[in-house]
Amino acid sequence: MTELELKNILEICNKATAAPWTSYVEGRDFESGSSFIMTGKDEYRDYDIEFVKIKPEDQDFISMARNTIPVLIDEIIKLRSEKK
Repeated sequence: MTELELKNILEICNKATAAPWTSYVEGRDFESGSSFIMTGKDEYRDYDIEFVKIKPEDQDFISMARNTIPVLIDEIIKLRSEKK
């Protein structure tokens, strides 16, 4: 993967609602309501993501990806620069 590809992924992440994103699954994390991802900090609460139908594992993955992809890309770029 090129540095440009990594930077493009990071740019897309940075345009999304700020982390942290937290996955809440009905029946696992609470008893009634809808499964959703709580996005960002308080000022972003209007952008929480509610799902009509999704596997809990997919919902957890989406939430985790938003939180970790920027960190992984930063680590890749750092490790590549140390090799030079």
